[in-house]
Amino acid sequence: MPRPLITTIRENDDAADFLAWPGDFDLDRGDHVEAVHLASGAALEGFAGDGAGGTYFFCGNGAEERPVLYADSEGGAALVAIGMPELLRLLLVAPWWRDCRAFTAQESAELTTEYLEDMPDLAVRRDRAAAALGLDLPTEAEALARLRKVATEEGKEFVLIFTPENEPYDPLIKG
Repeated sequence: MPRPLITTIRENDDAADFLAWPGDFDLDRGDHVEAVHLASGAALEGFAGDGAGGTYFFCGNGAEERPVLYADSEGGAALVAIGMPELLRLLLVAPWWRDCRAFTAQESAELTTEYLEDMPDLAVRRDRAAAALGLDLPTEAEALARLRKVATEEGKEFVLIFTPENEPYDPLIKG
């Protein structure tokens, strides 16, 4: 059985540091700020979060191969990956994914430029983290296209509900 990626992140500084920033992904922030559930009734397990109060959830039963839903603190949610490897590839290649609106190569290039101004060694750090995690990386365009497909097609069945009011979260990524 392969070693869980969550364990690898916790034990590897290169991976943990890159995922913390610029990935804005923290395994110690798995509690969501409000009571939520999936409309389908499937299991929902918060396992990580970001600095703005967003939460990453595993959906359903199983291990790291489960679909991953992201919910922000403003009432938006989207399925962002099918399994932990896909999520980590997205965070490594396009840690700015939350700022993408059009998912175009031009938009991604502009965001990349902004990040590189603050972090000129971004690619080196990303590659070290990917090696530590044993992941091959897609291009930015491939990762963002996959995100869009997962969110708008496969994600239709993963509707997050704000439990106290029984109201659905808004889609973060629209088709």
